[in-house]
Amino acid sequence: MVTDSTKPTLLVVDGHSLAFRAFFALPVENFTTKDGQHTNGIYGFLSMFVNLLKAEQPTHVAVAFDTSRVSFRTRQYPDYKATRAETPQEFQGQIPLLQDCLRAMNVTVLQKEDIEADDILATLATQGADSGYSVLVCSGDRDTIQLVDDRVTLLYPSVQGVSQLKRYDPGAVQERYGVPPEQYPDIAALVGETSDNLPGVPKVGEKTAVKWLTQFGSLDAIIENAESIKGVVGNNLREHIDDVRRNRSLNRLLRDVELPVTVTDLTRGPVDAEALRDIFARLEFRTLLPRVYDAFGAPAPEEQAPQVAVPAARELDAAALAAWAESQNGEVGVTVVTTTGATGGAPVPTRIGLATHEEAVEANWTPQLGVALGPWLASDRPKVFASAKPQLKSLRRIGVAVTGVVFDTELAGWLIRPSFPDKTLADLVARYLGEKLPEADPTQLVPETEGATPAQLSWFTLRVADALAADLPAALRTVLDDIELPTMMALIDMELAGVAVSHAALSSFSAELGARAEAIASAAYATIEREVNLGSPKQLQEVLFDQLGLPKTRKTKTGYSTDAAVLADLQETNPHPFLGQLLEHREVTKLRQIVESLDAAIGPDARIHTTYLQTGSQTGRLSSIDPNLQNIPVRTEDSRRIRAAFTVGDGYETLLTADYSQIEMRIMAHLSEDPGLIEAFRSGEDLHRFVGARVFGVDPSAVTPAMRTKVKAMSYGLVYGLSAFGLSKQLRIDQSEAKALMQEYFARFGAVRDYLRGSVEQARIDGYTTTIFGRRRPFPDLGSPNRVLRENAQRAALNAPIQGSAADIMKIALVRIHDELRARSLSSRVLLQIHDELVVEVAPGEWDAVEAVVTARMGDAAELSVPLDVQIGRGHDWNAAGH
Repeated sequence: MVTDSTKPTLLVVDGHSLAFRAFFALPVENFTTKDGQHTNGIYGFLSMFVNLLKAEQPTHVAVAFDTSRVSFRTRQYPDYKATRAETPQEFQGQIPLLQDCLRAMNVTVLQKEDIEADDILATLATQGADSGYSVLVCSGDRDTIQLVDDRVTLLYPSVQGVSQLKRYDPGAVQERYGVPPEQYPDIAALVGETSDNLPGVPKVGEKTAVKWLTQFGSLDAIIENAESIKGVVGNNLREHIDDVRRNRSLNRLLRDVELPVTVTDLTRGPVDAEALRDIFARLEFRTLLPRVYDAFGAPAPEEQAPQVAVPAARELDAAALAAWAESQNGEVGVTVVTTTGATGGAPVPTRIGLATHEEAVEANWTPQLGVALGPWLASDRPKVFASAKPQLKSLRRIGVAVTGVVFDTELAGWLIRPSFPDKTLADLVARYLGEKLPEADPTQLVPETEGATPAQLSWFTLRVADALAADLPAALRTVLDDIELPTMMALIDMELAGVAVSHAALSSFSAELGARAEAIASAAYATIEREVNLGSPKQLQEVLFDQLGLPKTRKTKTGYSTDAAVLADLQETNPHPFLGQLLEHREVTKLRQIVESLDAAIGPDARIHTTYLQTGSQTGRLSSIDPNLQNIPVRTEDSRRIRAAFTVGDGYETLLTADYSQIEMRIMAHLSEDPGLIEAFRSGEDLHRFVGARVFGVDPSAVTPAMRTKVKAMSYGLVYGLSAFGLSKQLRIDQSEAKALMQEYFARFGAVRDYLRGSVEQARIDGYTTTIFGRRRPFPDLGSPNRVLRENAQRAALNAPIQGSAADIMKIALVRIHDELRARSLSSRVLLQIHDELVVEVAPGEWDAVEAVVTARMGDAAELSVPLDVQIGRGHDWNAAGH
């Protein structure tokens, strides 16, 4: 006797349906190979598929695909599925690659001209059930509900994507739809299917359809009794009976498609390990391969081990390690292992590993090793690191200087892929070498496998560096050598120096902000005559939209939006005292959080030591963490209070601030070669007054503050793709006025318009934008048929060359100032780089020299067709030094 536990299990999967859902569930920008092939649909499908195989353990498997949108149904009804959007460009090409993956797994792939994948599933499910199989159908098409019976179960993806599958047996279908599975197509015939462009009966929804089926028993009976159905819906039914018949004919799945295989041919076979490894290498799937082997119960092939044997790490004493390093003529990979110790504190080195392509040596870090290896580390002998900055900082803390860093794999990988850089050496090893970096499991107290030693990490670093160097275009190699590596060295000094900050000033301001927030909250409670949690969206929704009756905002999953931007718009159109109090409370609370994070970051030396991230943006701009110094507000009284807490440190005389005036507009003038803008900057006239005079056709002296504000908003907005609608909203003017303003602007400064259009078009051709210095930013979505993705990419592509060039110029200036201060043996030092501003701590008696260095090196950081204007400020604290 065959029991359920001994029955063979047939799994049939709708490949197109599930891959398409996976495509939209996973961000396309995170799944792109080196040659630009998008893979998110493939990865999402295969992840679901291997999980399904492990969970269900089917004995027989097949995956069906559509051949095209044309089938016998489109001949019956030409508008069938006609409203579906064009296949996204990023999805194109993924299905053939997915089929290659499945074939390498020895999974049968089926498709048939003129037939849809659902018909293949229906045929196989029917054959399997009739042959005594337990059948699982996995599809995202509701038409497959009709296949469910005591022998066939449907696995249907949830709204979250393909990672969660709902199980539909006859009971689950009855519970969800109120009818048995075989009658679900009758509901669809009456209601219609929007996704298939099958219009139903107007005003007939699911509840009405179920009521009629319950009352009359079948769709045929409903049609026969249509005259007896009263009201508007009855009339609509009678008028659309032909649509209902057509819908039912089209959603009926074929169960007798002639196929080249039978169910018995679908037995799961062993994977083709070599073919699977090759296709996964092409797709750059690193973690998926072991999961596939596991799902198929197959051991990973021995070929998965790196073809190049990892050298054994030789342990050397201090003298021998230093002698080995000095004996090397070429590049040496270096890895410094650090620890913070049991009591915390800044990381210091505990072990070091060195390697060439042939050898790997290492030692524990000791004072004796520092003395012996110090001269080699400080020499210009070429050294290669993976994420060098934290390692070099740890050495600097104990007085060991390192120079001669010729390559950093993290920085190089980011320059090649700034949108989604590989975060670790393991990522780079997998991507560029096709190997797996030996890593110990951090969750195991006694790891089952040993990770790579520091020397072996250095060996992998050196090999990855070779692969990256081969992949780096010449212009990007120049950016790495001349901008990023020197910037890294300057940042190390800045991070170690830190900036003096007054704990007393910050704690006092924090207490003041706390009292202010409490007062605002009390006033808000009085306005609505009760206390609520001002940080709770749910409670705020009840107050705003129920109690106060304000117009509902944008719909969200949890109700209606209460974010700051939305509420600011609501306050603009429907002002209310509570709204104003709520927005003010949020601002004060946010500011207090910033102040408290800064206060908590003050170290034992009374200074804040932020960490700068070179790879934290796609444009090349620096960002900072622990704490974030980029989020301090500017040009408000409260922001001035915060900046006033940043003071000159002991042993120094004053702070110098220096920033570029209108640097992005100057770069715009240079890149666009617009004669009007160039004349504005060369004349020394106020830029926005000069532009305003041209746009409004008046003398510069007649440009009013309102005119200047409009022109300034537009000039900067154009760089970010500002539309007439956006300008009207920003300036609170009619859209027609905003459009006219932009037309007048471009009539006077036509080269700006031509440059902006041309830069996006060139990026569409090249696939990337470039800065003045050759930094690239890829934009694969410029060719996307998805309008939102395409327009977002267009706006970003407008700004990338300008903002990226500004970032490059600031880094070049920073490096030159840092290096010249040291070359001239000045004690003054650069402390901060925030946006377009530098903060320098000036030693006694050095002001004149430092001001001259900063002004000159910022001014000549780039050769533009317009001058770079540098503004200098001086003061005891950051605020006083502002200008």
